[in-house]
Amino acid sequence: MIEIIAGLKGHGKTKILIQKVNDDIKLTKGTIVYLDKNNKHMYELSNQIRLIVVPEFNIENTDMFIGFIAGILSQDHDLDKIYLDSFLTTACIDGNLDYAVSKLNVLSEKFDVDFVISASADKEDMPEEVQQYVTVSL
Repeated sequence: MIEIIAGLKGHGKTKILIQKVNDDIKLTKGTIVYLDKNNKHMYELSNQIRLIVVPEFNIENTDMFIGFIAGILSQDHDLDKIYLDSFLTTACIDGNLDYAVSKLNVLSEKFDVDFVISASADKEDMPEEVQQYVTVSL
């Protein structure tokens, strides 16, 4: 499953994402990973959540990012959810949001992992194929 929290910068997407991940860690029996562009929110996350600062791994394009996600999935078979903050930045999205989301959807279905994404864009500005995944629009 893919769930997108959409809205322009400064509308509170990260706050919702952090609340959601901290609530989910109390309910899951598996592991949760939180990917972000920096470690600014490290102390707001439960210590049971693995924070990964994506830019530290020199991701240069969307395909590299998808490969990075596949690597995370391959090393943790108990992974339940991956939270992606600042998705457009961390995944190096340059107008190919539908491509990235479709690749994540394939991984989600194949490995039974949910993705919860915050994206700094209006739902209406997203490709039609992506809009179906928007659960919160700010």
